[in-house]
Amino acid sequence: MTRPAPHVPSAAPAPAPASVQLMDQLAQAAASYYRNFAAVAAGRGLTLMQGKMLSLLRQPMPMRTLADLLACDASNVTGIVDRLEARELVRREADPADRRVKLVLLTESGQRTVEEIRAELMSELSGLETLDEADRHALRRLLGQIFPAEHARPPR
Repeated sequence: MTRPAPHVPSAAPAPAPASVQLMDQLAQAAASYYRNFAAVAAGRGLTLMQGKMLSLLRQPMPMRTLADLLACDASNVTGIVDRLEARELVRREADPADRRVKLVLLTESGQRTVEEIRAELMSELSGLETLDEADRHALRRLLGQIFPAEHARPPR
């Protein structure tokens, strides 16, 4: 006669992390990302802010918008654009809809630099490549819940 297997109680699920724990983990992830980003940008002779500006320029953008996205004063943006323009990574041109507004655009060299930075960052964020399609959708959805204004922007 065989005996039934003894009942082993299943482990109770771990309690969900508190919001403050999630916030701390998100802050650690962001800090790690920007440490890597700063190092990759520095490898190309760029500051963190110069690298961030280049990465934002998926399309021509007014300098005021760049200041808002970078959370800095418009005069800082002018200095950053001046330095990037001197390296021929960006150029300025008047907005055809309002000649008073200056648009900042990537040059071909600037576009190559952005592509190089992204490729190097992706090699350091190899965990993203391990996510299947469902996980990618879930991550995007969750980030959109946490940062709804960011999620509303067109994908980069």
